[in-house]
Amino acid sequence: MPRPYTYSPSIVQILLILNGISFLLLRLAPAPLLENFALWPLGLTGQVLFDGAAPRFELWQLVSYAFLHGGIFHLLVNMYVLWLFGSRIEQAWGSKAFVIYYFVCVIGAGLVQLFVASQAVSTGGIYPTVGASGGVFGLLLAFGLTYPNERLMLIFPPVILKAKWLVLIYASIELYAGVTGTTAGIAHFAHLGGMLFGFLLLLYWGKHPLKR
Repeated sequence: MPRPYTYSPSIVQILLILNGISFLLLRLAPAPLLENFALWPLGLTGQVLFDGAAPRFELWQLVSYAFLHGGIFHLLVNMYVLWLFGSRIEQAWGSKAFVIYYFVCVIGAGLVQLFVASQAVSTGGIYPTVGASGGVFGLLLAFGLTYPNERLMLIFPPVILKAKWLVLIYASIELYAGVTGTTAGIAHFAHLGGMLFGFLLLLYWGKHPLKR
């Protein structure tokens, strides 16, 4: 007899659902979620920052911050890129390699942002970091390396580029914006950190292939 059909969601689908649920919960209870699950810098010594909360860095925030988003546009852009590039990477690599790679990029981006944000604490620049952008930028790098000559159509400006050039352009923009501080409120070094840790993991896998 034929086996009954069973649906098994992909890792990308699970991530999309979890991010959507987290966004709704954040709208309902922003203060406790931001206090406990956003990525806070080191060096906070009990400062009351909002609604009587005194947040501090906790280890789990290096993962949990990636499931929180500051607004609907932030969420939709990250989830669109996660679906667009992540689905192809998961199909090509398999779910095990994909989920390891994605969270290495998320944690790597968090570590870089933790360093950058912690340097600003002494000058009063205290802020939390949220968003899946570090993992998303890591996926952009993976796509560019896996499908370097695939042609992609940008929405703005409406031009067609090969994936490898798109990665280089975005990395250059992020580096310039991070160094010059031209677009405040965006964690440019976290984006670069996601790409850096993704690249290092791919180099490691090149010498020590991951067993499926």
